[in-house]
Amino acid sequence: MVWGKSMEEFVESNFLGLPEDVSVSPDVVIVPLPYEMTTSYGQGTADGPKAFIEASAQVELFDVRVGEDLPAGMRFRTIEAWNSDAPTLRKQLNEMAVFASDFFHGDCFPLFIGGEHGILPPVVSASRVHPLINGNLEKLTIVQIDAHADLRDELDGEVLSHACAASRSLDLGVGKLVQVGIRAFSKQEFELIKTDNRISTFFARDVCSPSNGLTHWNEFIEEIKSITGPVHLSIDIDGLDGSLVPATGTPVPGGLEFWHIDELLIALFQGECTVISADVNEIVEQKDNPLTQFTAAQVGTRIISEHIIARKAGKWVKTQSDNEESVVSQCAVFESF
Repeated sequence: MVWGKSMEEFVESNFLGLPEDVSVSPDVVIVPLPYEMTTSYGQGTADGPKAFIEASAQVELFDVRVGEDLPAGMRFRTIEAWNSDAPTLRKQLNEMAVFASDFFHGDCFPLFIGGEHGILPPVVSASRVHPLINGNLEKLTIVQIDAHADLRDELDGEVLSHACAASRSLDLGVGKLVQVGIRAFSKQEFELIKTDNRISTFFARDVCSPSNGLTHWNEFIEEIKSITGPVHLSIDIDGLDGSLVPATGTPVPGGLEFWHIDELLIALFQGECTVISADVNEIVEQKDNPLTQFTAAQVGTRIISEHIIARKAGKWVKTQSDNEESVVSQCAVFESF
């Protein structure tokens, strides 16, 4: 049974199982990035995007904040999954960045589905072509929900490991990184958090504390509301407590609850910034129980719902890029790392 959907119109390969009109330009695109080359514990994130889309068929179309069934007048498009036969990690990341840049011209809202968190630097690099960034990543803020800081210099000798995704994004020139849910990090990462004024980290032990967590959480929400300019939202689902996403690559206890994510999304999309893109990553298909992929699909659906609300309130408008510089020269930069 597919909840709330007409079986006559149900399309298994589409987000939420909804029919899509490919003859018109989309407002929202779902972009699967089944990339997995540097995972360091659990495997299977390459199958995450497919599991996400399959699970989304079971998500209710009605969103109480939107007030109607999705797509709520918007045009959705589920993109064919990225793939690469490139022989090296760096060449694959270059190809991914160029692929992702097609969705950053300001005419649609992209939700990228991973795959390991190593997708973040190429997605960030691709965002250079967005009209609100116009080649200058200092304008961009990343809001990162994660169990791990992902600020390592390297892991197992690889500087482009998923464990370095936030560090490499800062190296690309990102102006600000706001993290929440962090509870697994090295001494080197902790020292970087304390000394780099581009980084603002809210640790899980603070925001989830049973005694004073609400105080820290409210401080985080106030910072989210104060962000201005373009934002990329990156949700590693292991930022949620491991009980909600047990099959993710590296589940960690002591994380955020679903309603933390829900409140964050409302504050972010209704704040002073413009969320130009988002990703949900580190999804691993759960074979015995679909909780992990369903949780990810529910989070992804809420992201899109909040984008729709912001768009209808005039907080997001279509723009057109006037940046004529080669996309490859701008975005495909990973051979230099």
